[in-house]
Amino acid sequence: MTGGTLKKFGDWKNVLVEIEDGIGWVTLNRPEKRNAMSPALNDDMVDVLNAIEVEESIGVLVLTGAGTAFTAGMDLREYFRALDHLPYHQQMQGRRSAWNWQWRMLMNYAKPTIAMVNGWCFGGGFTPLVGCDLAIAAEEAQFGLSEINWGIIPGGNVTRSVVATMNQRDSMYYVMTGKTFDGKKAAQMGLVNEAVPLANLRAHTRELAKELLSKNPTVLRAAKQAVRATMGMSFELADDYLMAKSAQSRFFDTENGRAKGLKQFLDDKSFRPGLGGYKRDE
Repeated sequence: MTGGTLKKFGDWKNVLVEIEDGIGWVTLNRPEKRNAMSPALNDDMVDVLNAIEVEESIGVLVLTGAGTAFTAGMDLREYFRALDHLPYHQQMQGRRSAWNWQWRMLMNYAKPTIAMVNGWCFGGGFTPLVGCDLAIAAEEAQFGLSEINWGIIPGGNVTRSVVATMNQRDSMYYVMTGKTFDGKKAAQMGLVNEAVPLANLRAHTRELAKELLSKNPTVLRAAKQAVRATMGMSFELADDYLMAKSAQSRFFDTENGRAKGLKQFLDDKSFRPGLGGYKRDE
């Protein structure tokens, strides 16, 4: 699938944002540092996510990295050493943006998000990776939790992100050894949805984004929120929550998707839900 015309959106020093046919391509843009996340980059990402959330021309956000890396994690010099000597309240101020965008904002984002892991993904990079709704990796991508090798544990919700997607044995193995693994292994363990050859990565991710763009955006937002919310619920509580979420979705759905879908399936016999979506323009 060929792409459309890329149009630059906004102007940030450490992040490049381009719009292509409803897709917002968000690129961490410090290739000389393997896109290590500095306080300045984190501040930019908070602004970027806020701007895209209200931008009507963007329906799906794809997060990736410039050059050969998705992100090498937190910038050791600017994020750690430069902040370590400061009073505690100043350290927290410098780190708040990281926490905000990497999991608080991404995990509660109004629009669907896809992490496109094009290369190195280490340490702190696991948090925004898991914060995105979906993830596609290059088979050649390299992942690693190397913190153990330089005397710390994977903090900043990195460990929480790992155990949210990988099983306990795999989580323990890579956290305790610091060994690396590739995109194929990441897909096998459930850290990402799929792994494809690097040469096909962008086209494959674009195709997935187009699939999401074809869905009812109100219902899609409710569906992804429901998945995250019900993970920690009992079946009884989840049933009650999902009934309420369904009613909320119908209330806010301006295109009245449920009624259209039922009519086209039951009355018009024009589509089958298991083989595609209803015609949203009818």
